Amino acid sequence: MTAEPAAVHDPPRTRSTRTADSRALILDAAVACLVESGYTGASTLAVQARAGVSRGRLLHHFPSRAELLVAAAGHLSSTLLAEVQERAAAVMADEPTGPERVDRAIDLMWATFQEPPFWAAMELWTAARTDPQLRAALRVEERRLRAAIRRVADGIWGPQIASAPRYAEVCELLFTSMRGVACVYAFADRPAATDPHLALWKGLAARMLSARTEG
Repeated sequence: MTAEPAAVHDPPRTRSTRTADSRALILDAAVACLVESGYTGASTLAVQARAGVSRGRLLHHFPSRAELLVAAAGHLSSTLLAEVQERAAAVMADEPTGPERVDRAIDLMWATFQEPPFWAAMELWTAARTDPQLRAALRVEERRLRAAIRRVADGIWGPQIASAPRYAEVCELLFTSMRGVACVYAFADRPAATDPHLALWKGLAARMLSARTEG
């Protein structure tokens, strides 16, 4: 008689693994609430219900609503930035140079402002105007996120363009301008990929990146 093979059991999860899984579950639920229902609808009770965790578990990870939602926005943005890096690797696989690389980089940047993380961030920025606790928490996350965005942008543009004298100015100008224009798409009924600002950004970036600094 052939013996039955021994059952294979997964190794028991460590406490740190369970904690990380629980935190990720809560953040995913908060992201979903924030994107689908906005800041007002993303209450701690709504997040708790969606995540299926106890009140104590949620408060253990995130003592305040502000900390929870800012962490959720950071979680979502980090995920998006990783996706942008993968997308950029595919788009820039043939290693374009000069104006063609500038055009592709701007198209990639603009596309990120049509993604859920942008709208989640908009909800938080708007609410932070009248919520001091949220504003303080968001300020810290914003600095971390801007640094991460800069690293991703450097990879998209490539070392040759990133070493241009006015590169930092171009990135800041594009970021702030795209953020403002993207707000229109909360109610605009037209495809963002054909926005007239795209041609303006591309022409302006090409001129600024090829210009020498005065000195």
